[in-house]
Amino acid sequence: MAYESDKITDSINLIWMIKRAAMNEAAENELLQEGPGGRLNLTVPYRFPDVLPIVDVIRDYSDIEPEAVAEGTVRVAGRVMRFRGQGKLIFAELRDGSGAIQLFVEQSTAEDFESFKLLNLGDWIGVSGTPMRTKRGELSVKVQDWSLLAPAHRGFGDKWKGISDPELRYRQREVDLWANEGVRQIFLQRSEIIKYIRRFLDEKGFIEVETPILQAVEGGATAKPFITHHNALHADLSLRIALELYLKRALVGGFEKVYELGRVFRNEGLSPRHNPEFTMLELYEAYADYTDMMDMVEQLVSYVCLSLHGKTVITYQGQEVDLTPPWRRAGMEELIFEATSETVNLSMTREEVAEVADRLKVAYTKNDGAGKIILEIYEKTTEPNLIGPVHVYDYPKEVSPLARDHRSKSDYVERFETVIVKRELANAFSELNDPIEQRVRLEAQAILRAAGDEEAMAVDEDFLRALEHGMPPTGGLGVGIDRLVMLLTDQPNIKEVILFPALRKDERQ
Repeated sequence: MAYESDKITDSINLIWMIKRAAMNEAAENELLQEGPGGRLNLTVPYRFPDVLPIVDVIRDYSDIEPEAVAEGTVRVAGRVMRFRGQGKLIFAELRDGSGAIQLFVEQSTAEDFESFKLLNLGDWIGVSGTPMRTKRGELSVKVQDWSLLAPAHRGFGDKWKGISDPELRYRQREVDLWANEGVRQIFLQRSEIIKYIRRFLDEKGFIEVETPILQAVEGGATAKPFITHHNALHADLSLRIALELYLKRALVGGFEKVYELGRVFRNEGLSPRHNPEFTMLELYEAYADYTDMMDMVEQLVSYVCLSLHGKTVITYQGQEVDLTPPWRRAGMEELIFEATSETVNLSMTREEVAEVADRLKVAYTKNDGAGKIILEIYEKTTEPNLIGPVHVYDYPKEVSPLARDHRSKSDYVERFETVIVKRELANAFSELNDPIEQRVRLEAQAILRAAGDEEAMAVDEDFLRALEHGMPPTGGLGVGIDRLVMLLTDQPNIKEVILFPALRKDERQ
């Protein structure tokens, strides 16, 4: 039987090899481009050492006079992005991750001039040559020798217009980064923003930690999780929906200032503000409360903005936004009244609050209490009109299972959300550290979960056990990094600031 099985396997492998060879030949016929004089066929090297960033060449040789040639040679590498031949002379643009420079290729001085003529737009090449400036004043590298490093079997479309279809741009970001000016800059700025965040927190004595992405009990937020299965453990696990509960356990363990920058995952829809995986900053500081977190988010955002732009007043989608501290602090019910002229508060009965919602045409469910209805009123009528920045504080306890009871207002908690340009940017609490009260809150969430609320929290016994060891008074803050990048780079859609965003299946493929 084994012999027969081997014969079958060998036959299948042979069929596959023949089919694969045919597929490869067809793919080459479709994809391999030809240059102006025919198909280029060169052996590419494994390495091209001692390359200078083009921006350094531009800086170091900026003082060359027109028609002058510098002494010495430089080595640069990148993609050929423009190509223009004039008989025995070729002008090409070479672009790397730092910038672009013109290549001046002369038949009498460049090695293998005829092969250079066969290059295609997008080909990667390495060049050795002499810096010079043309008669028209264009800083260039006069090519002496060169190597093809990787041919581009697919082009970048119209090199002048780039790619304009947003879905195609997001789906083929590797092309978008080359074809559309400014896209690379957004992601360079994103990297800078994250660097400034870390610098700010490190200087304040925070310790960066890492917590599990796969969790037996997802918690820290009200959201529907992604579920996966761990074969070795014979257990279903969730991708984390927040960073909160493990970071609080680190506080129990003695870390007094901790933070994490990490991906979280929520099984929700797509929108200009939502992606199912996104980046969060969460930080926790012992002996602090939510007013300290208001100061913290103001200082953090203004610091990052100043570091990135050199100022704290920016323009977002035509709207001026002043991020200079201090920011406005206003109660949720105060802001609802400003937006609707309606009064709502938790001294009213559920029926009275529901009547206000009905007048404002705000939907709610039969299971929603007064606090949840007030939140629905705020989110539908008020938040979408807030330019801010503004800290919206004092939330109903009903919608805040992890926040500490308000020190002076019954049925409220010490929580705020920071809103800038109509979007929630940050969420923060005076953290609940009473294990008995926390169990009551989580068990109430579990009842909602059992009744069909897929976003309600589960009871995390490990977290509750940790709280029983004692957690100091703590202020906690979460900041949506993608939304912060949107704000500071003036982008209206979250897909513009996530390098490879989630997309619906491409039915054309």
